[in-house]
Amino acid sequence: MTAMTDEAVRETATLAGGCFWCLEAVYNELRGVEKVVSGYAGGFTPNPSYEFVCTGMSGHAEVVQITFDPAAVSFRELLEVFFVIHDPTTLNRQGMDIGTQYRSAIYYHSPEQMRTATDVIADLTAAGVWDDPIVTELEPIAEFYPAEEYHQRYFERNPGQGYCRAVVAPKVAKFRQKFFEKLKK
Repeated sequence: MTAMTDEAVRETATLAGGCFWCLEAVYNELRGVEKVVSGYAGGFTPNPSYEFVCTGMSGHAEVVQITFDPAAVSFRELLEVFFVIHDPTTLNRQGMDIGTQYRSAIYYHSPEQMRTATDVIADLTAAGVWDDPIVTELEPIAEFYPAEEYHQRYFERNPGQGYCRAVVAPKVAKFRQKFFEKLKK
């Protein structure tokens, strides 16, 4: 198989749901996901640093960029996980993480992803899953900037760190329980 053929069967998703450590830890365990990179998107500052993103002045959100095999996991399934592992009804906030960098957002890579995201949000709204409205932003991806190396696979490398124990680990546990049949073997 040529590299071009192999590349053609992969897709990319970019999601923001609070701290990127949480999302990365979950998606690294999902069957069909081949790569997860923590980074920044949705802002106006080129090549932002973590410190600058944390000020909220870069306009960027903490995101994960996911490379996945759509024959093994669909974009819709990625979003089903996304809407379980974060609260899409809190504007610019996830738990104690407050600021625009922690907003809920889907940065779509194609018109099909935009339609799927719109449908999933409409389905969740119609089902009344949350008491408050979903405030997840839906925007085309413009630019993605990988985060610094020490942020990559952070939970895997730092499971005993305080934030990881208190915030990341419970989200991973919730994901494992709800999506057990979709875990990598």
